[in-house]
Amino acid sequence: MLDMKTIRAEPEAARRAVELKGGDVDVGELLALDEERRGLLVRVEELKARRNAESKRIAERKKAGEDAAEAVAAMKAVGEEIKGLDAREAEIEAAISERLLRIPNVPDATVPVGATEDDNREERRWGEPADASFERRDHRALGEALGLLDLQAGARTSGTGFYFLRGAGARLERALIAFMLDLHVGEHGYEEVSSPYLVRPHCCLGTGQLPKFGDDMYAVERDDLYLIPTAEVPLTNLFREQRLTVDALPIHVTGHSPCFRREAGSHGKDTSGLQRLHQFHKVELVKLTHPDRSMEALETLTLEAETVLQRLELHYRVVTLCTGDLGFASAKTYDIEVWAPAAGRFLEVSSCSNFLDFQARRADIRFRDADKKLRYVHTLNGSGLALPRLMIALLETHQQPDGSIRIPEALRPHFGADSIGG
Repeated sequence: MLDMKTIRAEPEAARRAVELKGGDVDVGELLALDEERRGLLVRVEELKARRNAESKRIAERKKAGEDAAEAVAAMKAVGEEIKGLDAREAEIEAAISERLLRIPNVPDATVPVGATEDDNREERRWGEPADASFERRDHRALGEALGLLDLQAGARTSGTGFYFLRGAGARLERALIAFMLDLHVGEHGYEEVSSPYLVRPHCCLGTGQLPKFGDDMYAVERDDLYLIPTAEVPLTNLFREQRLTVDALPIHVTGHSPCFRREAGSHGKDTSGLQRLHQFHKVELVKLTHPDRSMEALETLTLEAETVLQRLELHYRVVTLCTGDLGFASAKTYDIEVWAPAAGRFLEVSSCSNFLDFQARRADIRFRDADKKLRYVHTLNGSGLALPRLMIALLETHQQPDGSIRIPEALRPHFGADSIGG
């Protein structure tokens, strides 16, 4: 979340964040509450000082045998006033905290201003689209023909938005997960972490999913837990309430997990095959960095996620999200979009984001700098990568005229073969 001191000093930045990201917080009202709270604190301190001084005089009068009943009554009234002011201050503090949790992060100055994904800025492309020498089948037709994918069984078992991978399909998913983890650990220097799939609400609050995106999450109300929408939540909260040393930074962790999303409000949007699901697998990358180095870390993080697609010989592009398409907690995000030949479009497979100290404030993750001063770390994360759309692109790109699927050379050691079918 944003710091109240920062909002007080730069209210227009907070107003801009709310306006550009479609927030619903009245910054002027927030500032008025803050001013009232600070006034109350001053008044309470004045009353407490008066009570302390008067209490000493009352004690002296009683010691001298003088009647202090009137002064005692006056101080009792002062005590009641302090109690009332404290109650009001607590009420205002709760109102301020609730509003702060709903104010989005301020977009970085380099983020393009815009309202929709059409205003995103393309940064670069890699590779070339698959050749059009034969008519390419879409991933669903390929998956079903080769016995890799069973969406009908998923619907019978769990409803729409769920799926089964079978045989070589399940093996392909497992190989991709192992390939990505080995790449990020072995070449990019990440620590592999296996994390819980259920977390407490304060963890989702820390990374910014709550309160704004509660409707998109699966809640286990009886146990006051949420199924994770991404491994970002447990991996970031691994460092919750920690006091790190400056020498410990940067911290890079990666992990694979299923992701659970209700996708509220997304009905009818990209629901074909594996494009939009309620449960899917993803490899996540999380970084904790020194504040001075987080933008540099964002560039590196994005390149690390891109490496997966390069090794898998898949055409993709990188775009900078505009202000209106930028996530609630993010200050800057690069989306990596892979080309799906049969669909004839780019599909997002990773969002690489820098949250600055937004998540760290919510999760209370700090470090002591060289001057021993406690400061908030900057947090970043990105998919490295999400499996369903990665599999869409892989199947559609590497299909052969005979209907088989060529396995990219880099994946063969994990998959154990050079093709599927044929």
